[in-house]
Amino acid sequence: MQLEAFAKINWTLDIIGQRDDGYHLMDMLMQPVSLADEITISPSRDIELSVSGSPSVRADAKNLAYRAAVLLRQTGHVSSGAHIHLSKKIPVGAGLGGGSADAAAVLLGLNRLWQLQLSGKQLEELGLTLGADVPFCVRGGLCRTTGIGEHLESCECSHHYYILLVQPCRGLSTGEVFSAYHEDPGSERPRTDQALSALQCGDLTLLASSLGNVLEAPAVRMRPEINQACTVLLEYGALAARMTGSGSAVFGLFRTGKAASEAYAICSRRWKNTYLCHTQQDSVRIYEDSVQR
Repeated sequence: MQLEAFAKINWTLDIIGQRDDGYHLMDMLMQPVSLADEITISPSRDIELSVSGSPSVRADAKNLAYRAAVLLRQTGHVSSGAHIHLSKKIPVGAGLGGGSADAAAVLLGLNRLWQLQLSGKQLEELGLTLGADVPFCVRGGLCRTTGIGEHLESCECSHHYYILLVQPCRGLSTGEVFSAYHEDPGSERPRTDQALSALQCGDLTLLASSLGNVLEAPAVRMRPEINQACTVLLEYGALAARMTGSGSAVFGLFRTGKAASEAYAICSRRWKNTYLCHTQQDSVRIYEDSVQR
């Protein structure tokens, strides 16, 4: 079975509170983009994982994809296993949800391979026990995500947007970024309602003026290169440039594919981790004719 697990961007990211257990209450607009990890799943006697493409991603029991497989096998009372191979394309520590996307792909793929017939909602609930972004990666599409990631509102969006992704520096720890946010949360907030309206009607000018990420300022204090990359993207034609997730990747929004390609030609010479993308509906794709029975 061959799968693609797609990265995501946060058009907006706002923190609106904190639970007693320390988890942050979020309000975010998220959408998949066309950069993807490639995953192969084949039958095996036990759960096995191998990884290529990123030496920093370990093929051990802490890997979200491995944990997803173990969780689903326990939930479904499955006696057989699977060999999972991850070919990593999505950069690590970037805020692009690569690990969450891999976990979601494994849940969806093994649900089909093992013929468990769990619903999307059930897989989302399982995914939440693995990580806050996993339910979104199971569902895909443009979503407004609230709570700690468990409340997903699917939003209609018929428009596709041209994106240039850049990771200009080493990755960031999500925990460290949140700690820095608490030290100095700043005052800039996204206009999430306005951004959603703009995405749905295709108003790029309104969209550009509505984006925001409250974690960007604290992340920039830790990695000034993030702000530098946003500045460069704007210089080369981006209508807006923002950090995604807890960083360290940023995305530029472009009016046309041609404009994004021209910026890519320049930025890819400066930063190795530069990716020309577009938004899309799918967060995971499973290639039906490759299912092994």
